[in-house]
Amino acid sequence: MTDQADQASAAESGTPEIPGKPTSASRTTLSHIMTHNDTNLLGTVHGGVIMKLVDDAAGAVAGRHSGGPAVTASMDEMAFLEPVRVGDLVHVKAQVNWTGRTSMEVGVRVLAERWNESAPATQVGSAYLVFAAVDADGKPRAVPPVLPETERDKRRYQEAQIRRTHRLARRRAIMELREKRAAEGFED
Repeated sequence: MTDQADQASAAESGTPEIPGKPTSASRTTLSHIMTHNDTNLLGTVHGGVIMKLVDDAAGAVAGRHSGGPAVTASMDEMAFLEPVRVGDLVHVKAQVNWTGRTSMEVGVRVLAERWNESAPATQVGSAYLVFAAVDADGKPRAVPPVLPETERDKRRYQEAQIRRTHRLARRRAIMELREKRAAEGFED
């Protein structure tokens, strides 16, 4: 859905328009040093440890942007680019890329550097997560529109719209296939 469609929908439903927030208002970095407790059988940091850090940082950003609780609705395109090792200082950088009426896409970049070296950090992963803002009863609530500030923010916003279109098309195609199989008598 486009910003104009969201605004028109809000106007039609009588819901007051929420003022937008700039991308920088909720951007955050979470840093963590990796220890032996974080390793897998190969001696590198377990992907699940990185994914938890990604979810933690993205959740903080979603909560900041929406002004309250937000829950993880989906994670997609989690890419592990390089292994992370014990002693690495991991920086998880997150920002809201796009907002709908009640949902937000948060983009996350994961960087790692040796804790005792001055070499620049290397990107070791990235992910996109979708969060839904919820009220005290766990029901969806409206979120402020995100206001991209830089050319990079604008590019991320446009790319997020493409990912959303693909997520919705994939979900629709899967539901149609399931309905078709059910109508043909297949039980899954």
